[in-house]
Amino acid sequence: MRALPVRVDAVLVQALIAAALSFAHLHDLALAAGQDGWKALAYPVSVDLLLVAAWRRLRSGDAIAAGWCWFLVALTASLGANVATAGLLDLDDVPDWLRILVAGWPAVAFLGGTLLAHGAPKPNEARATASEPPSTITGPEPTPAEAAPLSATAEIPPAEPESALPAPAPPALVALARKVADDHRARTGTPIDTSTLRARLGIPMPLAEAIATQLP
Repeated sequence: MRALPVRVDAVLVQALIAAALSFAHLHDLALAAGQDGWKALAYPVSVDLLLVAAWRRLRSGDAIAAGWCWFLVALTASLGANVATAGLLDLDDVPDWLRILVAGWPAVAFLGGTLLAHGAPKPNEARATASEPPSTITGPEPTPAEAAPLSATAEIPPAEPESALPAPAPPALVALARKVADDHRARTGTPIDTSTLRARLGIPMPLAEAIATQLP
C-alpha cells in the first residue's frame, strides 16, 4: 500500500508548543509555592481547562459576560505564571500572597467550571424546549344535537337561479309545433318525440320539452 502523505499543520504545532511551555511555567510556579507531586501537575491542567470552558461558552453565544469573566481569570493565571517564571520572581523565596493565590486556585477553578457548565441550558435543550408546541385547553366535544344545525345547513343545496329555468314558449312557436307534430303523426302514425321535435324546430332541448307538454 502507498503511504499517505503526512501534512504538518503549523497552527497545531504552534498550539502544542505554547501549551507545553504554559504547562511547564504553571507547574514550576505551583511547585515553588509548595504544591509538590501530582498537585503541581494538576494546576496547569486546571487553568487550561478553565480557559477552554470559557472559550466554548463564548463561542456558543450564551452568557457572554460570564464567559469573558472566567476567560480573563484563567488567562491572568496563565500569563501570571509565564511572567513570574521569566526571572522576575525568585522561585526559591515565593511571597506569601502568591502562596495564598496558588492554594486558593482549586476553589476558584471549581466555581468557574461549575458556573460555565450549568449556568445556561445547552443549545440542544433550548431548541427542544422552543420546538415543543404550547399547551392548549380544549373544551368538551359538541354533542350530536349541537352539531346537527351545522350539518343540516351544509347539506341544503343552493337555490337554482331564476335565469336557469326555461322561459314560457311563445304561442306562435307552440302553434308551429302542433303542425309539425300533426304532420309527423300523419306520416308515421306515431306521436312525435321530443328529440325529433327539437330537431325539426331547431330549438334547445329544454324549450322542446316545455312545448311537448302542451301538445295533445
